[in-house]
Amino acid sequence: MEKKKVLIVGGGNAGLSVAAQLLRKNKSLDVQVIEPSDKHYYQPAWTLVGAGIFDIRKTVRNEADVIPAGVKWIRDAITEFEPEHNRVKGKSGESYTYDVMVVAPGIQLDWQKVKGLRENLGKNQVSSNYSFDHATYTWDMIKNFTGGVAVFTNPSTPIKCGGAPHKIMYLACDYWRKKGILDKCEVHYISGGSVLFGVKEYLATLQKVVEKNNIHLHLGANAVEVDGINHILYYEEKSADGQPVRKDIHFDILHAVPPQSAPDFIKNSPLADPKNPHGYVEVDKFTLQHTRYANIFSLGDSSNAPCSKTGAAIRKQAPVVVENIISFFNQQKLEKEYHGYSACPIPTQYGKLMLAEFDYSNKPTMTFPFDQAKPRWTMWMLKKYILPWLYWNKILKGTA
Repeated sequence: MEKKKVLIVGGGNAGLSVAAQLLRKNKSLDVQVIEPSDKHYYQPAWTLVGAGIFDIRKTVRNEADVIPAGVKWIRDAITEFEPEHNRVKGKSGESYTYDVMVVAPGIQLDWQKVKGLRENLGKNQVSSNYSFDHATYTWDMIKNFTGGVAVFTNPSTPIKCGGAPHKIMYLACDYWRKKGILDKCEVHYISGGSVLFGVKEYLATLQKVVEKNNIHLHLGANAVEVDGINHILYYEEKSADGQPVRKDIHFDILHAVPPQSAPDFIKNSPLADPKNPHGYVEVDKFTLQHTRYANIFSLGDSSNAPCSKTGAAIRKQAPVVVENIISFFNQQKLEKEYHGYSACPIPTQYGKLMLAEFDYSNKPTMTFPFDQAKPRWTMWMLKKYILPWLYWNKILKGTA
């Protein structure tokens, strides 16, 4: 009897977690991962890199070294989905078939949607922790800052690790306080979001951090252009009648986060949710099965499940996808459900971190037997030491 073939698009956290867990459940499956990159990154540590306390080299490994045992790695990039024929096409010209497909290629960084941002990264005092190549430049900017205007941006689109745009801001303010120059710093947070954080219990803590650091909040404001030579950021706010009004702010340092969306090859495919402006894969938010193609599942940052796009969400989604694939192969009802769990570890200063955990309803779902809305040293240690170790040694191997 021919082996059932599971084709996984994407060799990041989501794709490899599912691949490893599937083979642990059923060694007879033919599990294949399509991933073009030869490097694998642990991105949650890039905030700590930007804050000068994590070695960027420890966030990258060879993709070949993290592919789970028994999984076939196809080094190719998808150009076209043909779900009616259970087939995909690769950039190489090859076609690949499947019995079940898991779509998990992550999210696309749309640098070009902020004019001038890509061109100024790593120079003119402009950086982004969302770039492996530039996270260390963030630390150079923070470390060498002697006062002036520091601007941090957050786009209006959903992004991976929604807390990252303000995490680095809180750490920078703490560093400048310790250096004795915070009173010479004018800090602005320009965010496309309508609130600083969507869960009120955690929001209360962050508002106190904002007040303590005298941060100027500009909510509902979207960065649109960076003039690096003249150190000007242009952004848009809505007027009282809903029309966009263009404004500008001079900066001495700028940490910018790009708008994000589903990869173009998903956006332009039959798998995309036609009602989602960012082109994410259309799934049932509980079973993570595609709503129109029963043998397709999606998880992680590329699905339209209305949860925060974090590694913690993936950790809860992966077992759901695995169990439901097995049920699908056995022609049984899909009973495993994901209820929107996500977690966002937010450092509020060096040595203190608030672990925000919540679900689809934006209710706190705290794991630990204490009030997690209070920043703690123990949670800082979790972020800095335990989670990176868990990622490389357990999560990617399907055992956590």
